[in-house]
Amino acid sequence: MLKDKVMLITGSSRGIGKSTALLAAENHAKIIINYNHSEKEAEELVNTINKMGFNSLMIKADVSNASEVKELFNIVKETYGRLDILVNNAGIMKNNLLMMTKPEELDEIIDINCKGPYLCMQQAARMMIRQKYGKIINISSIVGVYGNKGQTAYSASKSFLIGLTKSAAKELGYFDITVNAIAPGFIDTDLTKNVKNEVKQELIKNTPLGRIGEPLDVANAVLFLSSDLANYISGQILGVDGGEII
Repeated sequence: MLKDKVMLITGSSRGIGKSTALLAAENHAKIIINYNHSEKEAEELVNTINKMGFNSLMIKADVSNASEVKELFNIVKETYGRLDILVNNAGIMKNNLLMMTKPEELDEIIDINCKGPYLCMQQAARMMIRQKYGKIINISSIVGVYGNKGQTAYSASKSFLIGLTKSAAKELGYFDITVNAIAPGFIDTDLTKNVKNEVKQELIKNTPLGRIGEPLDVANAVLFLSSDLANYISGQILGVDGGEII
């Protein structure tokens, strides 16, 4: 489905990013693994993809740092000459009540979850406008759609991605660039591993499909939005939540 397409996935050494990289590689995309701290995991993922006979490389960059983001995209351009798909996956989750959130905690959430995708989209758009083609996919969250107590700052950062997605879709559509977002529900990743079991069971109870989501569930949605099957879909928020948002 993605033969010879060049795909950059931020924060892709683990979880949803890792599953997306593996699935896209299996569909013959050329994968750029972006990481900041998880070098070992990134290297293992690249080795796995390359041993499968597919094409990938890893690039270290802090997505909240403008100069590092610019260098990241320069390397992509020098290596492949183009970028077809950007998946803004890098993100952090820090849960706290509105009145308990410290300024430095808020700054970190905004830097990674908001500033990072914005900077990456700016650089990607410059490349894609010249090509008159591209697909940008932002990983938001269902709490960015309807909020959640105890996650005020995190929810706000994921809502930011929804506004960013819709506005960018309007700006970039003229150049045949689609911009969409995915809003995962409760997904079994490192970000959710410390959630108490009773909370997990309550979430499962409130999910019509009766289970916690897997990273592959989100990766499948990314694959669809990255493919030609979604060429006339833009500015949309695709929920991957087992029906939890109903």
